[in-house]
Amino acid sequence: MAMTSVGDLMTRQILTLDQSATLKDAHDLMREKSIRHIPVVDPLTGKLLGILTQKRMVSIIMSLLADYGVSALERRERECKVVEIMDTDYNSVDVDAPLTEVVSFFLQNKHGCLTVVDADRQLKGIVASSDFVRLCAELLQEAKAASS
Repeated sequence: MAMTSVGDLMTRQILTLDQSATLKDAHDLMREKSIRHIPVVDPLTGKLLGILTQKRMVSIIMSLLADYGVSALERRERECKVVEIMDTDYNSVDVDAPLTEVVSFFLQNKHGCLTVVDADRQLKGIVASSDFVRLCAELLQEAKAASS
């Protein structure tokens, strides 16, 4: 296994939302697909607009619960647009970036993912810290098999 660049490791089949999506849409998607990061893209241009993390979503939901109670939560989730709560100050990386650079990013920061974009901000993929855990597991298995 010769993984050296982000393109070798990133997830290419990305679940996204557009700017018309609501917090309810994001909540349902995260729950149904067991994902923790949702890029928000412009459906016309394909450009990355922001990212909604599970951590941010849970924070907003907890605030809505505290302010309005359980009975009003779903209605409030439907009223809240993802563009109002998504992170627009996020880190991205190029598909050709070396994995060593990305490892350093994850070790130095508390982020769970990096979006992968091209020069025109077109979303190409996403690389998550869990991708590195999976890679580590594969490398450990290979090392174990080689030493047997």
